[in-house]
Amino acid sequence: MGESLLLEPSLAQTLAVSAAKTSKLSLCLSTQCSLAAWIKDNIRKKECCFYVDGDREGICKCGYQRIHHVDDSIKPENCLGETWARHRQEVPTDAYGDIRFGDLGQKIGKYVRVSSDTSPELLYQLLTEQWKLPPPNLIISVTGGAKNFYMKPHLTALFRRGLIKVAQTTGAWIITGGTHAGVMKHVGQAVRDYILSSDSMAGQIVAIGVATWGAIHNRRTLVHPEGRFPAHYSLDMQSQGNLSCLDNNHSHFLLVDDGTHGCYGVEVELRSRLERLISQQPLGNRESGVRIPAVCVVLDGGPGTLSTIYGAMLNGTPCVVLEGSGRLADVIAHVAGLPVTKVTLSVIHQLMKRFFGPEYDSFTELKILEWTKKIQDIIRMPQLLTVFRMGEDNHGDVDVAILQALLKANRSSDSVGRESWERQLELAVAWNRVDIAKTDIFTEDSQWKSSDLHQAMFSALLGHKPQFVRLLLENGVCLRQFLGDQTTLCDLYTQLPTSCFFLRRLAKRVQTEKSRRSQTLSPRGAAGRIISLSHVSDEIHHLLGSFTQPLYPPPGLHSTRYPKEDVAVTLPPKEQLELQASPDPNLAAGRVSDRGGETLRDPGGDLFLWAILQNKKELAEIAWEQCRDCMSAALAASKILKKLAEEEEDEAEEMRELANHYERHAIGVFSECHCCDEERAQRLLIRISSSWGQTTCLRLALEADDKSFVAHSGVQALLTQIWCGELAVDNPLWRVLLCMLFFPLIYTGFLGFRRDESIHRETERSAELLTMESLTGSQACTRRKSPVQIPLGLKPLTVSTRLVSLFTSPQVKFYWNILSYFSFLLLFSVVLMIDFQATPSWREGLLYVWFISLVCEEVRQLFHEQDGFGFRKKADMYINDMWNILDVLSILLFIIGLAFRLTTRLFYAGKVILCIDFIIFCLRLMAIFIISKTLGPKIIIVRRMMLDVFFFMFLLCIWVVAFGVAKQGILIHNEDRLDWIVRGAIYEPYLIIFGNMPSNIDNALFDRKACSVNGTEPQKPKCPILNEDQMPAFPEWLTIILLCVYLLFANILLLNLLIAIFNYTFQEVQDNTDTIWKFQRYELIKEYHSRPAAPPPLILLSHIFLFIRRIVLKRPPNSYRTFKEELPEVEEEELLSWESFMKDNYLLSCRQQQSQSMEQRITDTADKVGTMTELLQSEEARGSVAIVKRLTRLEEQVSQSARALQWIMDTLKAQGLHSKEDAPQLASPGELKRSESEPNEPHRQEKSEREKTFYHVNARRLDYPDSTIPRFPVVEEKVPWEVDLILYSPPVLNGDSQEQMDGSEPDSVKSYRNPGGRTGMRGRGVLTCLGPNLILDPVLTRWRDSERSALEFLAVWDQVDGLWTLPGGPVQSDKPLPDTLLRIMGQKIYDRIKAKVVEGTKVHEGYVDDVRNTDDAWVETTVLNIHLDRRSLLMADINRVAENTLGCVELVQAENTLGCVELVQWMEVSRRTRMCSYQRDALRRVAELHQRTL
Repeated sequence: MGESLLLEPSLAQTLAVSAAKTSKLSLCLSTQCSLAAWIKDNIRKKECCFYVDGDREGICKCGYQRIHHVDDSIKPENCLGETWARHRQEVPTDAYGDIRFGDLGQKIGKYVRVSSDTSPELLYQLLTEQWKLPPPNLIISVTGGAKNFYMKPHLTALFRRGLIKVAQTTGAWIITGGTHAGVMKHVGQAVRDYILSSDSMAGQIVAIGVATWGAIHNRRTLVHPEGRFPAHYSLDMQSQGNLSCLDNNHSHFLLVDDGTHGCYGVEVELRSRLERLISQQPLGNRESGVRIPAVCVVLDGGPGTLSTIYGAMLNGTPCVVLEGSGRLADVIAHVAGLPVTKVTLSVIHQLMKRFFGPEYDSFTELKILEWTKKIQDIIRMPQLLTVFRMGEDNHGDVDVAILQALLKANRSSDSVGRESWERQLELAVAWNRVDIAKTDIFTEDSQWKSSDLHQAMFSALLGHKPQFVRLLLENGVCLRQFLGDQTTLCDLYTQLPTSCFFLRRLAKRVQTEKSRRSQTLSPRGAAGRIISLSHVSDEIHHLLGSFTQPLYPPPGLHSTRYPKEDVAVTLPPKEQLELQASPDPNLAAGRVSDRGGETLRDPGGDLFLWAILQNKKELAEIAWEQCRDCMSAALAASKILKKLAEEEEDEAEEMRELANHYERHAIGVFSECHCCDEERAQRLLIRISSSWGQTTCLRLALEADDKSFVAHSGVQALLTQIWCGELAVDNPLWRVLLCMLFFPLIYTGFLGFRRDESIHRETERSAELLTMESLTGSQACTRRKSPVQIPLGLKPLTVSTRLVSLFTSPQVKFYWNILSYFSFLLLFSVVLMIDFQATPSWREGLLYVWFISLVCEEVRQLFHEQDGFGFRKKADMYINDMWNILDVLSILLFIIGLAFRLTTRLFYAGKVILCIDFIIFCLRLMAIFIISKTLGPKIIIVRRMMLDVFFFMFLLCIWVVAFGVAKQGILIHNEDRLDWIVRGAIYEPYLIIFGNMPSNIDNALFDRKACSVNGTEPQKPKCPILNEDQMPAFPEWLTIILLCVYLLFANILLLNLLIAIFNYTFQEVQDNTDTIWKFQRYELIKEYHSRPAAPPPLILLSHIFLFIRRIVLKRPPNSYRTFKEELPEVEEEELLSWESFMKDNYLLSCRQQQSQSMEQRITDTADKVGTMTELLQSEEARGSVAIVKRLTRLEEQVSQSARALQWIMDTLKAQGLHSKEDAPQLASPGELKRSESEPNEPHRQEKSEREKTFYHVNARRLDYPDSTIPRFPVVEEKVPWEVDLILYSPPVLNGDSQEQMDGSEPDSVKSYRNPGGRTGMRGRGVLTCLGPNLILDPVLTRWRDSERSALEFLAVWDQVDGLWTLPGGPVQSDKPLPDTLLRIMGQKIYDRIKAKVVEGTKVHEGYVDDVRNTDDAWVETTVLNIHLDRRSLLMADINRVAENTLGCVELVQAENTLGCVELVQWMEVSRRTRMCSYQRDALRRVAELHQRTL
């Protein structure tokens, strides 16, 4: 039985854990079922459906054996005359789910087998919606060597560290080939190192492997029709053969299937399409126009990698090549930065041979020609190519190189000027890379306006990126402009994270409002309501308290605005401040009228409040530094956070810690202010803050329970000053008491007044100024302000004002009330003990009048409302005070006792109740003496100990009742008298604790006469059970043992426990009693400050006066400006500016203390050591690179020396004194390398001249438009027809007809030869005819305005290429203008423009480098400028056409859609206009014609 009892808790725990696991398992199964259903419906695989024998017997051309084909595929008669490649069908995939590597199961990823024809949109949906990956901020496509290759350890470490850093900081997706070899293995090991060193999975790296399904080893373990959750995959490197294993460090796998086995490269096209699709998605789901950037990182690599790089750069994707990683990466790195003319075939031959080693021998001349062409095209795009060279300082680390490559590509894209900088800033914010923004964006060359940074600021705030927020503020963001429109602030609240507790409260409030107004609103109107600032204001009002006004008043009542400009004020010196009188009512009234009912808001405070409500410490800290009213903001934050901590349990501890943090901030700022100027600091405490609900710092601190702030010496000095009233603070107590009794002493100077002290100080200061002027002879001080002028508020006190000031001082009121209360208690005791007659005497009547005055005062305190709480809040605060509870209890008992006393039957009961009530009145004395600095803290300790006593009594009652009941049951048999049962079971055991030993437990003390045998005598207890000898029959040994055990636990254990509890409470409270006493002192000071001057019972006269004033005359109550003061606007601005200056001093001191702390010193030392280590490593790498360069130069010098010696020998052997060849000249290292690779090339001078010649580029692009056959690769040096190119065998293209030629030219085209040189394509291509195809590009220009501020031209939007073009095209022989202009403008405008042709100016005529050009057909253009008068009728008609298309232009640019309307606009002749190169050059010529620059 005992064993089973021991097992029950374990069983319960097991059942609870099992239930939790079952719930989690059911949720997981539901997710898996949903994923499986989606994949079955959308994802396909490919399989061979037509078996054809391949090179090996029994093996199909697809690479699979016959047994791996379905039965229907082995029927060749069904597919006679058809090729095998067309017979691969798509069926639902059978390989998907979770993949687990290894036996321990630490690494779990996701995988799916997809067809090579799968839509990339489906794959992106799978990644983001089904696999729940957050959309990336960056795509890093890592490509390179697919086989294991060697990299230097330092470069390997740099690559891994940089790749992970950029992926972690930017939230990027890393996309690789996914196999456990080559560059993919390096990426996987980088991810593994990060996972092992990371403490949490919050920053998990997303590494997506896109691999070929048919090349995966052990892929059968992944196949299951219903998916595998998980599939156990093992890395079997030894038996993989020609296949590859998946990398165990990738997180997701897309296994691309084209129905083949053992074929690599199947995934390349799908991977490219997927990366292109992702790069077209909006960055961060925003409509800012910024798309997800992509970058290609290259390590090692071969010919396939070159094709990948070439295709990526043609699509605008920047590439980062790591020099030193081997093979192709090193080839590109060595030619990067060279002119294209110097990247020749011989140079590529040499580099290929050097870096590819034995593999070079397998390369054909045609392939190297093609690769040279691609490398030349890559070199032509330097904005997209970045080479990371280890040891160079311009990049630092790999992550910096990757991000700088993206920024460089964005900087050189179509978006130029300010738009380009803004896009780069958006990228840097999305990546959260402040270092990149500092070095590459916020440079000396970039000039930013605040409006340019608003979108980035909004993104940084929503993304919780405090470092970026600080950087943007430092670089020009003006919060007044940023939050000038309340829509921005409302959007910030609307887009709070869903996990934010405050957002849930807002949503609940909005829903409640919808429900309340659903009857008056239409369904559409009710559903369309969103979060507004009024909802925010209501919630903040709830958190701050009812004593505040709404921060954002509802529309229609008040409007809020920010200051139009930052107020710069000059603070007056302390002397002038002390001379200032109280605010002028007229000035204050004028200020309110000037504002026109508008609430002046603080933008820094609004942003600070937004951050505090999310519990974001870093953002809140930055915003608090921008607050104008920083002390009120800190105290309000403390109040809000403590209120939120009461309602939100998950983050309660963090919120309380942050609340204490801002309380310390408020204390720090106030300490700075108090040390500088005490009077100004005190004014800050009672100044009404318009930005924080029309309340004061002091009120906020009290409501936030910020005891440390209230206990500050400056706050206490203010409270002491209020406590003393007009009396001087340093008056001895005995003088005050003596003047209370003999008030004429105040006219003798016996008692000091603050007004007298202020006048005395001003007099002394005036005398000092006069003395200084007499010594220096300067009158500047008197001219500035005469010291004799004393404001009216500082006039000396009169006889009556001195008397009023004495008796209205809260201190004097308090002493009179103490005297009155002691007199009341004395009278009460006299009545109870001496003069309590049946008929009330005059003493008793006076007692009742006195009591009535006390009751009236309590009623006045309950209804007196000076803080703006309202009666309900005031009543709630009144009841929650323990002393007020004692007051109410004493009043109720007195009324009940008085009612009983006035009756004859209950006369004595009434006296008893009054006696008990007297005890409560005496306890009330503790509240009176809480003001005492000596007794106050002790009273607080007593209150805390009373709570401990109640908990102790609970434990004590258990032992008392246990022992008492057992003793009573053993000794007494069937006692039926209740009073004696209670006496025996409770009262006697309780007395035993204090040493009163019972006599009935020990037989030796038994007295038969002291008890009643049957319990018949009511005054005697019942005797114990007696035996025959009339002696107690109970077991004496048992009762004695019980008594000993009871005394052991009750007297020793529990009493010592009580002592220990008291000691702990005393020690705990003793350290804080002074703070708590100072905090509670405020309420007593406020009470006596508002209390009438007369003590009870004379206070009844004041109550009658107040009743007549408020109820009969209905006059408003007197306002007490001592605790609240509204300053004029100018004076308030001066005070807030001074407070901001003090805040800056406080923050500076905090930073200094932090920098001098031991922890910061250790951190700084560690950073310095790390920096030194990196510098040493980079210096070592730089040294090794320099040595390599020097060795290379030395080899080149030796090679040239050998050739020179050979020449000398040849000359000596020859007949005669002169050689047939010139002596070799000493050349530079770059020319040496080229001369070594080209020793047999004869005409070097002719070659250098050709290097300076411009060759067409677009006409040699490998991809010909509207054709699947690529051009023959024509490298730069082989473009001229004069240069032989033996391998030149371009295809022929004539419209839709395509054919491959063997190099011979047909007779029909021998007469046509492209003047620009070879193009790699013969025939007419897509052009209309062989030879020159003439086009006309009319440039219609106008001046923008009469001042000729800008030159504009008529442009047409090319929807296919996304460019602005000239309205040109082919020209028919009978028409002077192209048909494009007729189609766009219509016949009427066309005819009128045609009439202007004769007035036009021919700007350019000649060959056009067009992508449609071939060897036999090319485009030639004539650029004609027709300048129009902006006031002519023709211009009006053209403007009408342009205006009709303006809406369509905006739609196309915003949505990137294709429409059927040709779009026309007047565009500025500027380099910002997106146009093709030759038309941009034509615009440059037109601008020069009109004496303008492009």
